[in-house]
Amino acid sequence: MVEVKNVSKAFGNHVVLDDVSVNINKGENLVLFGRSGTGKSVLLKCIVRLLDPDKGEIFVDGQNVLEMEGEALIELRKQVGFLFQSGALYDSMTVRENLEFPLIRNFNFTASERLEKVKTALHNVGLEKSINKMPSELSGGMRKRIALARTIISEPKLILYDEPTTGLDPITVKEISELIVELQKDLNITSLVVTHDLICAKIISDHAVVLKDAKIIYRGNLDELTASDDPFLKDFFSMEPSGTMKY
Repeated sequence: MVEVKNVSKAFGNHVVLDDVSVNINKGENLVLFGRSGTGKSVLLKCIVRLLDPDKGEIFVDGQNVLEMEGEALIELRKQVGFLFQSGALYDSMTVRENLEFPLIRNFNFTASERLEKVKTALHNVGLEKSINKMPSELSGGMRKRIALARTIISEPKLILYDEPTTGLDPITVKEISELIVELQKDLNITSLVVTHDLICAKIISDHAVVLKDAKIIYRGNLDELTASDDPFLKDFFSMEPSGTMKY
């Protein structure tokens, strides 16, 4: 579903991605680990051309993203969901209006079709009764669910998650993580997940990679990585009481 080939990106003299290559199979959840500031979010943005890499190639569903412009790029982005760390809900809009926004902006559905899609998306995240509430009336976990509903409402093939459980308590982390897995299976979604949360990663990951010094230097399943005797990995995966890794 995703092929990242020899991608590099620098900001001035600061190199954040150095000859990075990674593949994600269709229907797979790949977790991307790394210390803060190592280029994880930059890689997500390169995949959807919010940033252009300095060199390399990126393919999504067989299409060369870096060669796309105009309508072709817009059409590709309709197939990719991006769940921001903050959730990025519009505070001045109701839940319904938040979910309708991408449908109005990107598609030609009728009002009744939009409402049906909103109801289905809210049903998928277990918040049908919140349709007319404001984001300020919701808990942190509920806002994450609404943000996830808005991400899946356009039925994307690929979702890019940037710290989907940041700031949530361990019980809510587990609920959100299990919901991500459930949606992956039900909707056959491919996911790339940036997280520091080991509880989340253990629930959702099929495979994992670790960025260090702008390069992907560790690959495998999570059990292999967390059981490694490598000094960096042992230090990296040492957990705080909350279940969040110290990096």
